[in-house]
Order: sequence, then C-alpha cells, then structure tokens
Amino acid sequence: MGQRIMVGCDLHDRSILLRVARGREAARTVGVRNTAEGRRAMIENLKAAAATDAGQVILAYEASGQGFGLYDELTAAGIEAHVLAPTKLVRSPKQRRNKTDIRDANAMLDLLRAHVLAGNELPDVWVPDFATRDARELVRTRIDAATKITRLKTQVQCLLKRNRLERPQAVGVGWTAAFRRWLADLAKGDGDATRATARPGMRAALGSLLRQLAFCEQETKQLDLELVGLAHSPRYARAVAALVGLPGVGVLTALVFLTELGDPTRFANRRALGSYLGLAPTCFESGEVNDRKGHITSQGPSRVRRALCQAAWAYMRLDAGVDADAYARIVERNPKHKKIAVVAVMRRLAVKMWHRACDVWPQNGEQRSPLAASA
Repeated sequence: MGQRIMVGCDLHDRSILLRVARGREAARTVGVRNTAEGRRAMIENLKAAAATDAGQVILAYEASGQGFGLYDELTAAGIEAHVLAPTKLVRSPKQRRNKTDIRDANAMLDLLRAHVLAGNELPDVWVPDFATRDARELVRTRIDAATKITRLKTQVQCLLKRNRLERPQAVGVGWTAAFRRWLADLAKGDGDATRATARPGMRAALGSLLRQLAFCEQETKQLDLELVGLAHSPRYARAVAALVGLPGVGVLTALVFLTELGDPTRFANRRALGSYLGLAPTCFESGEVNDRKGHITSQGPSRVRRALCQAAWAYMRLDAGVDADAYARIVERNPKHKKIAVVAVMRRLAVKMWHRACDVWPQNGEQRSPLAASA
C-alpha cells in the first residue's frame, strides 16, 4: 500500500480550502468552490492522486452548519472522512485572534497527521444515519416552535407592562381563554376602559404579536400530529412506548431523547451517556491538589438537558421512589444549591431512559407499533 494522502479541510458555504500532504511531506494548498460540480472535481482529483501510487485518501473537517453532506459524498466515493467536534479542538488565545482559512485547514491536517502517523485519537463526532437526521429535523422544529411561542408570550407581557395595562381580575391568572379575549379586545380598542389608555401604535403591535402567536400555536398542533406519526413509526414505536412508561416522560421528551442520542446502544455505560449529555461534573487535579468536582460540563445536546429538566420536575412529583428521596437528601444536605439535586435527578432519569431504550432498540427489520396496538 502506498503513502496515505491526508487532507485538512476548511469548509465554508461558498468555498472549500484544502491542505493536502503525503505522509510527512510539505502540504500544498488547493481551493475549491463549494458547489456540486466543484466537490465532484475535488473528489476525482483526490482519488486520481491516490491512484498513482495505490495510496489512500483521508480527509478531516470541522463540524458546522453544513451538516454531513460532504461526509456522505466522500464516503460514497471511498474516501475516509472524519468530522471533528469544534468543542474538543484545543485553541490558544493567540490562535483564536489569528484565524484564517489556511490556519484552520492546517489545524485539521495536523490533527489528522497525529492520528495517522502517531496513533493519536481524533476528536471526531458520531455521524448519524439518514433516518436519524430526518427525525431530528422534525423534533427540533417542534422545539423551536415552542420556543417561539414562549418568546411571543413574553413580548406580550412586556408590552402590557410598558403601557401600564394590568389584566382585570376576572380574566384569572395565566393564558386563559378569558385573558386571550381581553387581549383581542385591547388590540381592537374595544371597551370603555381601554379606549383612554390604548394607543394606536400599541394596539397595532399587540395585534401583530397575537396573530404571530396564533400562527405558531397552529403550527405546533400540526407538528404534534407529525410527531405522533414519528412515534408510531417502526424505528421508534417500541422505544417511545418504553420511555413514556416512566413518570414525567411524554412523547416529545422521548423523541427528543431518542433522536439526539441516535443509536442508544453506542454508549458503553452510564458514564459515557452522562458525559455526552453534559451532565458529568468538571474536575480539576494538578500536582498535590486533589481531584475537585465543579459544575457540569454542559456539553452535548442542550435540547436533551432542557427536556430532561422539565421531565425531572414532573418525575419527582409523580414518583415517590428512590429518586425523589435522593433529591430530598441532597437538598437537606445543601439547601442553597437545589440545582445540584435537580441535575442529579436528571442524570438518574436519563440513565433509566437509556436502559429502557437499549432493551427495545431495533437492530434489524421493522417492528409493529405497540402504541397503535394499545390505542
């Protein structure tokens, strides 16, 4: 087998910069347009260069908003590709201040050379399959829709506060139907009490926010129907049915957990799971200083942590078992740091969900939906 051709890649929306080297030889720079034709020509040139001495091409680039499209094209062409995690790339303050495309590509090439020639571990990410990526699009869109609704409701409350408009006691507390009717009348300028205080600009702004809120809520209902279909699909049906059996875990929380993890069986143990979810504590040990634990790392998918936090509170209310007792013990020991107890329950709940998902996760073939059978 000939020398391996190692390629460090700096990927952008319109351009691709490559630093190409054979073994320990000096690297050369290659610029490519990030188009279908440009990527096709790049792959053909790399394969042709490797074919001259029966070598192999290995390429590494940093994960970004581009997704895994380049990885798919390289893998289909027989090129070994690695997508590196930005959070695991060590950069000095000087490197962060002197950032160029060539330096970024060189950094990828140096990591790749250390991996190929010295056997160093690459900080690459797990690349999900097409089914997982597609499911993530739907679940993440549903989460974004809920976030937009929360933001719009906050904007409405701030608008009322700025204009010194207080809700009547008759409408109750929260976003009740009576409160929504009062807001609609306020936007139209109806009612004797509002005509003197509601200005045209405020009414127009309130009406716009209410229309946006109604649209987002309607979209959320439509997305919920799509989520039900995803939950009944052969890929997720058994796992979702197993997870929703836990107190506080609903269909959305189960799908967030499953889609962000991808394949739950890829985690060797609960420590690996906690590290991926960012629920593992940071540590500091140097010289004679003992290992000190700090806050959680907060790395990995934040969507899962938010879903687990909401589920953990419901879980503690609905389940009076070991986890609720553990929360009470931690709070009793440290009353001023209740967040530590919540994080502990989140981690316990995540481990339980992981065990249940691994027990029923599909390996091959399709499965009949147990959710549909019990409906």
